[in-house]
Amino acid sequence: MTTKVKLENVSKIFGSRPKSVIPLIKEGKTKDEILEETNHTVGVYDASFEVNKGEVFVIMGLSGSGKSTLIRCFNMLNRPTTGSIYVDDEDIVQYSPGQLKNYRQKKVAMVFQHFGLFSHRTILANVEYGLEIRGVSKEERRDIAMTNIENVGLKGYENKFPDELSGGMQQRVGLARALANDPDILLMDEPFSALDPLIRREMQLELLDLQERLQKTIIFITHDVNEAFKLGDRVAVMKDGRVVQVGTPEEIIEAPANEYISEFIKDIDRSKVFQAEHIMIKPNALVSMKDGLNVAIKEMKENGVSSVFVVDRGRHLKGIVTIDDAVKGVKEKQSLEEVMHQDITAVKPDEYVNDLIPKALESSLPLVVVDDNNKLRGIILRVHVLSGLVSEEVDETEEYSG
Repeated sequence: MTTKVKLENVSKIFGSRPKSVIPLIKEGKTKDEILEETNHTVGVYDASFEVNKGEVFVIMGLSGSGKSTLIRCFNMLNRPTTGSIYVDDEDIVQYSPGQLKNYRQKKVAMVFQHFGLFSHRTILANVEYGLEIRGVSKEERRDIAMTNIENVGLKGYENKFPDELSGGMQQRVGLARALANDPDILLMDEPFSALDPLIRREMQLELLDLQERLQKTIIFITHDVNEAFKLGDRVAVMKDGRVVQVGTPEEIIEAPANEYISEFIKDIDRSKVFQAEHIMIKPNALVSMKDGLNVAIKEMKENGVSSVFVVDRGRHLKGIVTIDDAVKGVKEKQSLEEVMHQDITAVKPDEYVNDLIPKALESSLPLVVVDDNNKLRGIILRVHVLSGLVSEEVDETEEYSG
């Protein structure tokens, strides 16, 4: 992967003599002790990590953890006390005022929690604003703004005013305005936290759909662990101004760095984090289209299972044969293809466990995980979905009769 943003030892301390506080932090003084002794606030200390091009990187933490302070360093609304922030290998901390203005106008955009819309401007005029500041012609900025209004699902509302829209719709306007400048990097500071739960879920899905199409580099702030793990390709967890762990949602759940993170994630809804590929098992029993029913019965007997999947030479899924149908077929001198079931439920590796539950309930057979070319990747037993098992260390000899 290509690194888009790289932080090296970034600290942000608020006060009249911020650098004087660094030795106190190194001595092990807490944020509260430093505030009491020096009247300085430690926002962020010694943050280092990389953000890959095109990923959704979530910074998660409780109130006061430093996450909002840190995201404002990415557009230099907060100038770091120490450290470097590299964007495309250029240290933006060293930018001149002219370079910084160009960077803010063309490379980075921010979506705020409370929308930040101009109440006296229409939706179209709000979305156009950044382009207007840049001196883009009226006709061109109208075309760009309308495209982004449509992208966020607000076509037909362009002549409305913000107070005529719901909170969720206003946040869509904020998102369209940020996207209108076609930034490489989208900064989102708890953008959905002011929305009611239903609208919040809709906006999360909308963001994922947009990201699938646009492939921006998104740095997203949240205090909600379920939101972080749903949206993030990778997540950074902060506490008291420090980054305490960075990893994929699965890595953090399976190997929390300390007790704080274990406590933080204990209530996570794992069904919304783990995907089909995390709970599938590799099928031991397979037969090809050229094999007969006796071969299928032999495979089932040797593997202690009551059904076997049928694939072609390229391991592309063709169907499934059960032991009952195979035995009956031998007696009636039928072929494997004649008794094979093709009405099996196939799922993609990246489908979430939560979405597999209704499919598992409706199917009497195992779910089959296939790639985009219909090549068999694995199987999922109903018991694994319904019991909430998420470990990859599943007993592969277990019978998968459904």
